[in-house]
Amino acid sequence: MTPTLDALLAGLDAARNRFGRGAAAETKVLLEHLSRHRFRDAQSLIRFHETLLFLRAFPQAPSLVPRIERLLDTFHQRIEMLREAGVDMSEFEDFDTSGIAGTTMQDTLNFDAARWLARRVPHNVEIAWDDYLADYEAERAMGSSWPRFLPLLAEDADVEANIPWRRWLDTARGRERDLEWLTRRFEQLTVNERERAELYASLRLPLRWHLKNLKLSRTRNWTRPRQFYFHTEPLITRSQVSLAHELARPAPRLVKLSRREGESVMHRIREVMAVRYRELYGTTLGDPHSVVRATLGRGVVMYLWNLPAARRLPLRAYVAGFTVKNGVPINYIEAIGLCEWIEVGFNTFYTYRQGETAWIYAQALRCLCGFTGATTISVYPYQIGQNNDEALDSGAFWFYRKLGFRSGSRDLEQLARREEQKIAASPKYRTSKKTLKRLAEAHVFYELERVGVGKGIASTAQGRPTDSYQGTTSSRTAEAALSISALAVEGAWDTISTRNLGLRVNRRMAREFGGNARRIRARSVKEVSRALGVDLSRWNPAERQAFENWSLVLALVPNLRRWSPQEKQAAVKIVRAQAGPNEMRYLRLTQQHPRLREELLRLGSKP
Repeated sequence: MTPTLDALLAGLDAARNRFGRGAAAETKVLLEHLSRHRFRDAQSLIRFHETLLFLRAFPQAPSLVPRIERLLDTFHQRIEMLREAGVDMSEFEDFDTSGIAGTTMQDTLNFDAARWLARRVPHNVEIAWDDYLADYEAERAMGSSWPRFLPLLAEDADVEANIPWRRWLDTARGRERDLEWLTRRFEQLTVNERERAELYASLRLPLRWHLKNLKLSRTRNWTRPRQFYFHTEPLITRSQVSLAHELARPAPRLVKLSRREGESVMHRIREVMAVRYRELYGTTLGDPHSVVRATLGRGVVMYLWNLPAARRLPLRAYVAGFTVKNGVPINYIEAIGLCEWIEVGFNTFYTYRQGETAWIYAQALRCLCGFTGATTISVYPYQIGQNNDEALDSGAFWFYRKLGFRSGSRDLEQLARREEQKIAASPKYRTSKKTLKRLAEAHVFYELERVGVGKGIASTAQGRPTDSYQGTTSSRTAEAALSISALAVEGAWDTISTRNLGLRVNRRMAREFGGNARRIRARSVKEVSRALGVDLSRWNPAERQAFENWSLVLALVPNLRRWSPQEKQAAVKIVRAQAGPNEMRYLRLTQQHPRLREELLRLGSKP
């Protein structure tokens, strides 16, 4: 009897988690059956697609890879067959299912992402005029921006109703594609980058891009690694991972890429994000000069980078990154930090969440600590469930907790301990969603020094990638428990937020300057430059901007004039480095100024 499609898909789901003798042969037979099957509904085809991608990232044997790649390379044909059969294609529009070859995507992108997409796939992207809601607000936006590059449009836009906007645009663009022409016009505006982005964003233009069989689709956005890693043993589980053990190892070797290689990485991550309806500040605006690569073993390669000087945050340093497994992108990473503290965001794509996520997360922290010099790791409440149902449903709080993170709230730390006691007393006990929401109200922290992992993790340290994972579950579970016990105390960074710094500055602006931002900036620059003995006349514009931002904070320091000459010189060095070519040098300099750190902690803590 011929197995049903559901039975074949269930068999493939089970087979992907079997390893050792006969496992690859079983998977191969199931793939052969499914390759001949005609899919008649979207859900089954999506299920097949995601399993194929998982197997491409975590293959059991060399013989499987060409077969999987052939199926993925022709997947767009299966999508087209569904479309021709009149199947509802909306199933392919969700966050976790978008980006499959042969489908169409639509979204409103920011200016930099829209410009990149228009250049990357010019023949596959268009303005979705048929879905563009030319309501009152949209017309106001076009009336504010388009007269800047369409001569005499103001004659129409300022006084008339029912303006034929597309006719004006089509007349001016000639034979050039409308999106390309429009983005080039915005590029040529004599405004700064932020104002340009704001003007474009006000249009709320929906873009539609047709993936067809493009390499940027999720289906085909993989590359052939120099060496594959094949899984002949079960995958590493969370209970086998000791974060303390991993972070005590030498930092991975971080290889600086060339500008050309960095550009290729930037294109890759923009593709990865675009087909998942995601935009991240550092993935859209990353600096190709700053890209580093870490080869971590088990087919895992991680890329990290910073922001160009013109795009940096006023105070904190920024790192973004992503991971490929056997050439398949499986997650993205974001870290924002000051002094020895970094706040880390880590998102494994839905398809790969059963694939050694805890071990790969540990490697991400190893790379980030080596890259940044940070020793205090913080996770934002959203990551563990604050206003995030997906994180609540997956029990994200316990993912971090079992790795050794503690709550930044004393009350919530006590609540977590009580929950742990209940779990220990009854293995069937499950923390309620209501309690998980409470636990997600505060950051969670991991301090390296408190678990015996000191600042010995330096960017110059080089660790040899491992191709196997040794050790017992019991020893790692014990280490994790010891980590939690060691960390169950308050830390210096528990209540600090750069938002608090900003609110203090704005409170001063309201109190002393009548809410005038220009006046507080001018006064702060004057006060701080005098206190530090700085002559800004020879500083370049980026350095002066960095000094202006920092002066807003330093003007709140009551005894700035009394700092030692060395402390003042070091502070000036930090500010200039903030606008320099190496953002990580800036971050490391903040780690070497105890007086500045002390003031940041005081001013940035909750009032």
